[in-house]
Parts: sequence; structure tokens; C-alpha cells
Amino acid sequence: MIAALAKAISRATGTNVDIETLKILVIFSGAGLLVSLVAAMIYGQALNAALF
Repeated sequence: MIAALAKAISRATGTNVDIETLKILVIFSGAGLLVSLVAAMIYGQALNAALF
């Protein structure tokens, strides 16, 4: 799946995309998304309680 994504990005941009670089990018993006969702759940509840 990652190889197909790397091939599609390479075709779209015209540059050579390394699979290992793409894996690292996906891992950090997923981790950042997870942290931001957890923060939104924690601080969202505190914000709702403060408003009402």
C-alpha cells in the first residue's frame, strides 16, 4: 500500500519519492493527529463545562 502511494506521488509530482521517507512521514502525521484528537477531547470537555 505504501509502495502504491509512493508511486502515485512520484507520478503526480515528477520526483522520486523514497518509500522509507514516506513511511516516516505517515508515522509522524498519524502521531500528530492522534495527539491533537486527544487534546481536543480533553480540552473540549473543559471548554464546554466552562461555557455552561
